[in-house]
Amino acid sequence: MAIVIASCGVEAPPGADARQPQVMVEPRPDIYAEFRLTADLSALTDNQREMITLLIDASQIMDDLFWRQAYRDDYQSWLDSIGVDDTRRFAEFNYGPWDRLDDEKPFIEGAGVKPLGANLYPPDMTKEEFDAAYLPGKTGLYSLVRRDAQGQLTLVPYHVAYAEELGRAAELLRNAADLAESADFATYLKLRAFALISDEFQMSDMYWMDVKDNEIDVVIGPIETYEDRLFGYRAAYESYVLIKDLAWSERLSRFAGFLPELQQGLPVADEYKAETPGTDSDLNAYDVIYYAGHSNAGSKTIAINLPNDEQVQLEKGTRRLQLKNAMQAKFEKILDPIADVLIDDMQRRHVTFDAFFANIMFHEVAHGLGIKNTITGKGTVRHALLDIASSMEEGKADILGLYMITKLHKANELGDADIMDYYVTFMAGIFRSIRFGASSAHARANMVRFNFFAESGAFVRNAESGKYSVDFERMRQAMADLSRLLLTLQGDGDYDGASQLMSSKGVIGAQLQADLDRLTTANIPVDITFLQGVSELGLD
Repeated sequence: MAIVIASCGVEAPPGADARQPQVMVEPRPDIYAEFRLTADLSALTDNQREMITLLIDASQIMDDLFWRQAYRDDYQSWLDSIGVDDTRRFAEFNYGPWDRLDDEKPFIEGAGVKPLGANLYPPDMTKEEFDAAYLPGKTGLYSLVRRDAQGQLTLVPYHVAYAEELGRAAELLRNAADLAESADFATYLKLRAFALISDEFQMSDMYWMDVKDNEIDVVIGPIETYEDRLFGYRAAYESYVLIKDLAWSERLSRFAGFLPELQQGLPVADEYKAETPGTDSDLNAYDVIYYAGHSNAGSKTIAINLPNDEQVQLEKGTRRLQLKNAMQAKFEKILDPIADVLIDDMQRRHVTFDAFFANIMFHEVAHGLGIKNTITGKGTVRHALLDIASSMEEGKADILGLYMITKLHKANELGDADIMDYYVTFMAGIFRSIRFGASSAHARANMVRFNFFAESGAFVRNAESGKYSVDFERMRQAMADLSRLLLTLQGDGDYDGASQLMSSKGVIGAQLQADLDRLTTANIPVDITFLQGVSELGLD
């Protein structure tokens, strides 16, 4: 229920439009369950421990830059002006005054409607003005759109706009490289340092694909484009500092080799699977010890599939990083309690952590399936589908991940696990992700899939108990049908068709909303927030 809250005495942000209707909500920091990010560092050398401290320092710079991209340059003084504990905490969780897990609704009076382009574009700029402007490179990942002294649109490269901060971050990465015990990782850190101050990331992305012998890793820079809800062009800063889980990684390493065979078996016409996915892919498990920037805003990432660069993906594949400790936290604190409320008692036993882990892992692997370039001459899928490209890609990866599991299980590659574990846990996972709100690309993709499966009879709600079960045979058919639809829309670069799918099925119906409200009544957290840093790791 939307509630109007009292003013916190905070000035309106750039881009606020008092003429637009506003639905104010209360700050709700209690929807996040706290989780302490730690890992066993006992086997690390003194140099490695010092290197982690430097990587966290560089990550904190990424956090500052994301605040500025997501909201405003003077965000710190704005935060200091709030002076209300719950409101301040919630603003920190959301990197601004809008609730990321409730369709970006404002929770501070005067915030207004969040600009679709966040602070990546002028708040008064329209799509039409941008489309008409002559700005070579205007669809690039690494520039801000601003107005010049005459009020005309101009581009400011990230490495120019944030030169001082990126210079400091690059120096920290070079210092970390001096401490690295893996020569390849040291080289990568130096290349990434250069990328930060030049906005030329492809070389470091290519080299990162070949770094295999490092126990410590870092994902850092402007990476994902979800914050740009206007066009989906511009990348936002983020960082993860990671410790490899060697035992789990060994279990996962063999699955990437199945991609070419699985690509050929996709349930779609041959022209939509003509590209060959890279096989030099890396699938490993990690404990994450620090999140920063975009990765730390609102819902927390629990698996990574990078690089996003289509050329790197075609030549090298991708690396799939499963963030095991964060994943375990979400399963125990959120998914398991959701299953108690919404999963049919006869199928409750099929919700397991191993299936949750596998579903997420194969989601990331499935990003490598399908095609990256349209077959209709419209360029890459990402550019053809613009602002809905991320939602379509997440939907494709979700459904093709389940397709992969089905094929590998049939080939006896997944041991003796019950296939229903994956299907029922998959359904429970949709309830978890839908709660992120319609502004999340992952949640929109989940809503499309939920409605498609429900209409196909694959998800069945018992009216008496209010709980859901999976119809196995209808699930398999719906999985094939939705896979074909998404792959075709992507391959055609069909923006209108994809938009129609999202608008018709990317919505939460009244019955589903009532069921989700039962989760709120049961005080089940929506997501997690982290206690993290050098002190949590015992490095101070």
